[in-house]
Amino acid sequence: MAFEAVLDAIPGIRTPQRHRRRRPAKLHADKAYDIPRCWAACWAACRVRRSMGRIARKQIDPSTSLGRHRWVVERTHAWLNRFRRLTIRYERRLALHEAFVTLACALICWNYLTRRF
Repeated sequence: MAFEAVLDAIPGIRTPQRHRRRRPAKLHADKAYDIPRCWAACWAACRVRRSMGRIARKQIDPSTSLGRHRWVVERTHAWLNRFRRLTIRYERRLALHEAFVTLACALICWNYLTRRF
């Protein structure tokens, strides 16, 4: 049920004024969303946003077809799972959990930048 809400919550892309694209050009979903309701929501959202949608099909597409796109998401989740407080959610209030996620993202970026430069 959250698939439609996730599609609507995709933030716009900031581009220079000469570009008109406001949303991502492509949408990739894995095999868990290969059901008629998600296909309809995906195509409707893609028509409105003038983007391209792709849902991997069960028993047809190999599991490695979305691997290079999915790797970025899985890598980011692995980085966030290094913080035990986020893996085991101790906070009951959403604001505190979001603050710790933001802090974890800032620490990840800081470590990346200090290694890079």
